[in-house]
Amino acid sequence: MIELTAEQKMILATVKGIVQKNIHPRAAEIDERAEFPWDTVRIFSENGILAPLLPEKYGGIGLDYLTFSMILEEISKACASSALILIAQADGMLPILFAGSEELKKKYLTGLAKEKLAGFAVTEPGAGSDILSMRTRAVRKGDVYILNGQKCFITNGSIADVLTVYAFTDPQKGSKGITAFVVEKGSKGLNYGKDENKMGMRGCVNSQLFFEDMEISAENIIGHEGKGIVNMMVALDTSRLFSASQAVGLAQGAIHEAVNYAKERVQFGKPIADMQAIQFMIADMVAGTEAARLLTYQAARYLDRKESRLVRKSCAMAKFVASDNAMKVTTDAVQVLGGYGYMKDYPVERMMRDAKLIQIYTGTNQIMRLVAAREIFQD
Repeated sequence: MIELTAEQKMILATVKGIVQKNIHPRAAEIDERAEFPWDTVRIFSENGILAPLLPEKYGGIGLDYLTFSMILEEISKACASSALILIAQADGMLPILFAGSEELKKKYLTGLAKEKLAGFAVTEPGAGSDILSMRTRAVRKGDVYILNGQKCFITNGSIADVLTVYAFTDPQKGSKGITAFVVEKGSKGLNYGKDENKMGMRGCVNSQLFFEDMEISAENIIGHEGKGIVNMMVALDTSRLFSASQAVGLAQGAIHEAVNYAKERVQFGKPIADMQAIQFMIADMVAGTEAARLLTYQAARYLDRKESRLVRKSCAMAKFVASDNAMKVTTDAVQVLGGYGYMKDYPVERMMRDAKLIQIYTGTNQIMRLVAAREIFQD
């Protein structure tokens, strides 16, 4: 169903080489130490894939969504945390690309292909799925806005050079009172709380952010005042595609580990791969992952073709199908490996912990089902 061009094949071959040489050998260490892999950021930058969706005039390679989806999948087979670096970069960058002025694009986007990092700041302690419960406020005073509030769980939060931040400029207008701003690292009034100690995805940074009378130039509005919800929703659609791609790769990596182990593990005088119970588990794991992959690629194709009527539903469905499958596949992989699967000597326990987050972030899978259902009934 998907025919790749020579350029796409070359890009994916390069990514596969990076994964085998640089990412797979470091995955367990990154997880164990819960350290952010700056060396991986440099490698991504050197190979042109740190922000590949950026058009060439801003330093990227103008990649399509389908190829980017496949890149995320390939990286996630070895290390979902490393794939999340690229997802966070895209999440923080795309709202500016979608709706920012040319001045904003030239000022902030050009560095994102060259080791500068971006972040997407929406979630608050009391506003997760319910975005309209945000309490962060931006009040205009002349040519600046005064920002007060806090954000939590922000990927790349304390290390991002550029943050796309959402705040209410007119709470009385509800969703039409939300505005998006570009905030630079080191801005006066931007304070960093703790970096979270997480169960999985331990190789990426998730931070608390506090805004205390922080001044933002009116020139740093992305689009127009009160129009933030529009680019937020578009950015969330793409982010759900990215997390689906991550989930597909994570599941595929777990299948690889389970199949290889089942071939080598001998019990009752034969490899456990010869046992029907194991064969049925593996068959279900592969079938579920193949289905999730095709649904994910379809969503990517809709985005590339700008078929907006189908994008929201497809991205939501790809996200919940792929991440639910990844959770099941990684759990089953642990079961196939038995006691060894529960030990940190093997990667499947890490994969299981990583899979859980994908069911939660960029919109919980329960919310994804609501989003998909709403689109289905509107159709």
